[in-house]
Amino acid sequence: MTKEEQQKEADPKPTPDKKPDDAKKDVGGAPLTESDIALFKRYGKGPYADPIKKAEEDIRTFNANITTLCGIKESDTGLALPAQWNIPQDMMMLKQDPTLQVGRCTKIINPGQENAKYIVHLKHLGKYVVGLDEKLAPTDVEEGMRVGCERVGIPGSKISIKLPLPPKIDPTVTMMTVEDKPDVTYNDLGGCKEQIEKIREVVELPLLHPERFIQLGIDPPKGVLLYGPPGTGKTLTARAVANRTDATFIRVIGSELVQRYVGEGARMVREIFQLARTKKSCIIFFDEIDAVGGARFGDGDSEVQRTMLEIVNQLDGFESRGNVKVLMATNRPDTLDPALARPGRLDRKIEFGLPDLEGRVQIFKINAKTMAFDKDIRFELIARMCPNTTGADIRSVCTEAGMFAIRARRKAITEKDLMDAIDKVIKGYSKFSATQKYMVYN
Repeated sequence: MTKEEQQKEADPKPTPDKKPDDAKKDVGGAPLTESDIALFKRYGKGPYADPIKKAEEDIRTFNANITTLCGIKESDTGLALPAQWNIPQDMMMLKQDPTLQVGRCTKIINPGQENAKYIVHLKHLGKYVVGLDEKLAPTDVEEGMRVGCERVGIPGSKISIKLPLPPKIDPTVTMMTVEDKPDVTYNDLGGCKEQIEKIREVVELPLLHPERFIQLGIDPPKGVLLYGPPGTGKTLTARAVANRTDATFIRVIGSELVQRYVGEGARMVREIFQLARTKKSCIIFFDEIDAVGGARFGDGDSEVQRTMLEIVNQLDGFESRGNVKVLMATNRPDTLDPALARPGRLDRKIEFGLPDLEGRVQIFKINAKTMAFDKDIRFELIARMCPNTTGADIRSVCTEAGMFAIRARRKAITEKDLMDAIDKVIKGYSKFSATQKYMVYN
């Protein structure tokens, strides 16, 4: 046998692809089973392979796995999965169900009876006397509530209240609600022990023990003004109150109420208190209230004064405040309007003064909990070197001491670093201190 013949036997010519007619037989001639055909279809081998179906099946499998791993549910997105959408049916339902007209129920005629009627004011249309839908109970609708109305029967013949609607509140007001509790507690506040006790009497005691006030026949204070030099812990105390209580906490910055258009600031104030009244208990914190609460004078900004007057009206107006507490913070109490600061609106004024020696030592120790300090640091000696300083100044001293340690490539802050930081922050930055200016105003 020649070499060419041996090579042909060793490497025979490749056989042509099988035709679909011969697909049910493998190379040995044995018929293929159904499972073999399924494998060929799955992995793209043989004449039964269908790559498009395989790709679609893989996509569906991957989407299902991703949805399962992410834990996505229908309630998380507000939408069902795309595979469950039926857009033609939804379009048909929209055509069959007429749209509702939003109105406001201004008055109830014969309340509590079966023949009760409701006067609804529809914007741009007028006022109508309407009835309730069959599925609604008389207790579902109250005066002043927004309602959705629809026309029953022949268009234009009759109007009925279909469902009650929640109050319309600006999204910017809703975003002022503090959802996540701050990580500041009362233990993180140094040098203001008396102030914490006073504010807890106003905020926590009426919520936890209301029977004590009922027994004495007095109303608990509903408004608190926190005032003092900048950096003494007014805003920090409000954050600790938000962490401590389970009531809804709404934080408003005074400058946010100064709007461009006439009446916008007053409308936001009304909606803030309206949102607060819907909660079981609520605390509203106005930070930097002197931005809108300044004393009225002739040439002042009328929009700012209008906003301040709306705050005054909500604090002690015709409507009861309910279980709503109001906290306000400012470092210029002398500029506030007397109508805003009078008792009955802001019943208690709490001054956050400069911390004494014991308070400064406590502030240093609070900062030392989160910083790498040496063990042999004499905090009382360091505190004596910082007279007439605020908590913010002491925090700045600790931070600057850490910068000295970083420059020297050390892993801990020494006592010398603190002394150098005192020379730099307390003595070097004395021209920027607001303490002396506050003392003049006070």
